[in-house]
Formats: sequence, structure tokens, C-alpha cells
Amino acid sequence: MSTQLDNVSVVKKSNIYFDGKCISHNVILADGTKKSVGVIFPSSLRFNTGAPEIMEIVGGLCKVRLADATEWNSYGAGTQFSIPGNSYFDIETVETVDYVCHFG
Repeated sequence: MSTQLDNVSVVKKSNIYFDGKCISHNVILADGTKKSVGVIFPSSLRFNTGAPEIMEIVGGLCKVRLADATEWNSYGAGTQFSIPGNSYFDIETVETVDYVCHFG
């Protein structure tokens, strides 16, 4: 996994979710692909998805339970997980998590 995103436009206004527990910025690549780059502070949250997503964990540690799953899986720096569209996932961040969300 690359350590940076090159040749992007950044939306200056931040996205703030869950009373500041998750903060991200949207980035748009030269080909029009949209991604979100952000942090999730230690918390337990549920995210709903519209489009399919791949969550790339850049730093930190978290546990994730996908919709309709009973098992929690751990993810740390250098790992990723996929979520189908029109679904959700529960995430527990053990420590602050840096992530890139790849849409579509």
C-alpha cells in the first residue's frame, strides 16, 4: 500500500461525524475517483454505507464486525477490509486509527 495519494484535489471543509469521534477530508483523484482520508478517535461506532467501500487502515488498531456477522476481526496498519454497498459495519478503535476509505 502506498504511503501517499498523489495528484489529488482536497475538499477543504472537513467531514465531522459522531460528535467529533471521526474526522475526514474528501480527496478527488485526477481520474475523478473519490476517497476519504481521516481519523477515528478511540470509540465504538456504527457506519452505514451507500456505495461499496474498502477501508485501508494506515495507522492504529481497531476491531470490526461487518453487518450480520457475529465475529469481530482486528485490523492494524497495513491491513484493509471491504464493506458491501447499502450495508453497515461496527468498529471499535482501541487507539486512534488513521484510514483511507476507497469508494466504489
